[in-house]
Amino acid sequence: MTENQWVKEEFEAGDLPLSGGETLYSARLHYHQIGQLNAPRDNLILLPTYYGGAAEGNHPWVAPGSPLDPGKYCIVIPALLGAGESSSPSNTPGLQAGAGFPAISLYDNVMLQKRLVDEVFGGASLALVMGWSMGGMQALQWGCLFPEQVRAVLATCCTARCYPHNRVFLEGVKAALTCDQRFREGHYQQPPERGLRAFGRVYAGWAYSQAFFRHERWRELGFESIEALLHCWEEDHLAQDANNLLSVLNTWQQGDISDNPVFQGDYRLALGALTMPTQLMPSSTDLYFTQEDATQDARQMPGAGLEVLDSEWGHIAGGAGRETRSQQVILAAASGLLSSQAP
Repeated sequence: MTENQWVKEEFEAGDLPLSGGETLYSARLHYHQIGQLNAPRDNLILLPTYYGGAAEGNHPWVAPGSPLDPGKYCIVIPALLGAGESSSPSNTPGLQAGAGFPAISLYDNVMLQKRLVDEVFGGASLALVMGWSMGGMQALQWGCLFPEQVRAVLATCCTARCYPHNRVFLEGVKAALTCDQRFREGHYQQPPERGLRAFGRVYAGWAYSQAFFRHERWRELGFESIEALLHCWEEDHLAQDANNLLSVLNTWQQGDISDNPVFQGDYRLALGALTMPTQLMPSSTDLYFTQEDATQDARQMPGAGLEVLDSEWGHIAGGAGRETRSQQVILAAASGLLSSQAP
């Protein structure tokens, strides 16, 4: 495999005990690998995925000559459980198919990723764990659980737990989806298309900011009208499975890096475990992972710095390749965290 190539891989984990007490049978972690692990096993970068995103969605951060250069680093992108590529309601057989899929936590995702790193990549040292939104939440979970293995963390447009207003926002999009009569408590025979369309339209209003719409920034995405943007969000969500969306939404709503056997709900203790260089990068206009909440989290992380993305793109600003200016700022931060490790 050359530095410009990437491969899809599957890590077969067997039966996976979950933090909620259930077991996910024949668990499977889908991931992409770009670049190769070096002999000292110290050039691994982990890019966990975000809500609604496939592993390929993180590829815009990775390129020859960029800070995340696959000629220098082995970059691994693990896909969230429940999101459609790893074990999910839509691809799990038997009693755990569809609405029977068990609840998955941030901790469950990271512990499975930990097995991947240890069993496939020889317990490699992680030069950086980096992610946007739920990917950032996983990066912070990695940092507090395994400070001896993670050398740096970069988390964009996220917080270390799902704060109350964020949870309420998610209740709104969930209600838009589940009120479709076809949904049938997750036992649908046909996709609940009206619910999926409603989900996409409601989500679009929260994903960007008031200024994004006021200043017609959607034109920068090639849309001729707000209606065209909303139609795109509808079509995107029609391509997704409703139970997958709700599974990962539940992971997000319950997200809290202290909600696990290690920290037993002590949020301050979990934040205090992030002693490695850590950069939080909230967007100034994010409507649910707010700058205020991220700032409060960063103050309690011994290794943390905070750099605000000054953007009208709301939550979307932190995503890989979404907004050029924010992308440059994010990659500059990644460069700083990685270059500080050079001998």
